[in-house]
Amino acid sequence: MKNWTSPVSFLCILFTAFCTAQEPKTDTFETTSANFLPIGNSLLSITEKTETHSVLLAALRASELDCLLAYDAQFTVFAPSNAAFNKLSDVTKKLLLNPDNKEKLKAIMSYHIIAGKISASTILRAMCRGNGEASFTTILGEKITATMKGIDIVLTDPKGNQAKIVTADSEQRNGVIHEIDSVFFPVNLF
Repeated sequence: MKNWTSPVSFLCILFTAFCTAQEPKTDTFETTSANFLPIGNSLLSITEKTETHSVLLAALRASELDCLLAYDAQFTVFAPSNAAFNKLSDVTKKLLLNPDNKEKLKAIMSYHIIAGKISASTILRAMCRGNGEASFTTILGEKITATMKGIDIVLTDPKGNQAKIVTADSEQRNGVIHEIDSVFFPVNLF
């Protein structure tokens, strides 16, 4: 009598692997501002498609930082919504988009970008290790400190200006976007 145990076991393992194997994901979707967008977009392309960030997009283009967000490196963007920009006076918004103030606008927009991909869970873990506080350095070289206020992650700049993350973890091919409710001003503007 032949020993059939090994070949039969091998076939059973192959059959199980074949039957339980998953097909590779080709289209993963996430919701951003009522649009279904495939993951794989750049931070810039998602900003272009999101209606709630049209002022941010104009500011990024005016400061020439838009090309940075299309780059393949990983970034975290604390993206002020249109509502955040609407908190500013009309005079301030007009001055921001004035071509003569391009360098100041670039500094302001750079204050909202961090090199590297930092998810909300990464921020929370850093706060746990930092006794409720975590600091992150922007591409401008300034620190933003994250703390908790109730169930919200609140970001504070060195001047004491605060912004709450209202929508977290819009993951894209080259980083993540966290929508915030205020605009940071790291420089004396005008």
